Amino acid sequence: MIDSRAVIHESAQIADNVTIGPFAIIGENAQIGEGCNISGHAVIGKNAILGKNNRIFQFASVGEEPIDRTFHNEFSQLILGDNNIIRECATIHGGTAKEDGITRVGSNNLIMNYVHIGHDCHIGNNVTLVNSAGLAGHVHVDDYATIGVSCGVHQFCRVGAYAFISHMALITQDVPPYLMVASSPTTSPCGINVEGLKRSGFSTETIRGLRDAYKVIYRQGLRLVEAIEKLKTMQKQTPEVDLFIELLESSKRGILR
Repeated sequence: MIDSRAVIHESAQIADNVTIGPFAIIGENAQIGEGCNISGHAVIGKNAILGKNNRIFQFASVGEEPIDRTFHNEFSQLILGDNNIIRECATIHGGTAKEDGITRVGSNNLIMNYVHIGHDCHIGNNVTLVNSAGLAGHVHVDDYATIGVSCGVHQFCRVGAYAFISHMALITQDVPPYLMVASSPTTSPCGINVEGLKRSGFSTETIRGLRDAYKVIYRQGLRLVEAIEKLKTMQKQTPEVDLFIELLESSKRGILR
């Protein structure tokens, strides 16, 4: 059902079984997939592509122009996957020419009230962003990560898969996968996200192996290159260590320690 008071650009493509509430705005060339529910007063920006069964709550702004002083109306786009929940007043901006002009958000994510996802971010699948979390431009968040209430993530940082970042943390370097990050008295790693891993079906043996990998990085006083070499010897017994190695080898900002 599309409310007659919604404002929909003539070039927008609206699939079947889409609900659009009163005073929602659907921008030029936007594409809305099957089963999406766009609440009243929500805004879907120019060129945005939404997959299937997304729920966009009132006053959310999805795919609007980036906040960037170098942006001058060039191509900008958000690509959103399927089955996402985007709550009230959340903002997700399109990309810039500094990359390929596209912000990407995967599927099955929960994006809570007042969350901000900046330009050129890449968000994986099954990610949880809690109320008022803010991601600067070019941030990457991998699958199943959780970023707590009022956290801030510096531009170009990466948050690894299954990581859990506590409330009000300020992230200025990459967070390796599987980690718990505390926010008080300072932002710092505090072990493996054991409860999250259990909920995701990781075995006790695998969790034990990931704990051992954490100790290699954070408890043995090794240089990063030495830690990576030692982790590679653990791969056969615990293949999930691969995610540690991949992030450590590709990190450009250095890891949170």
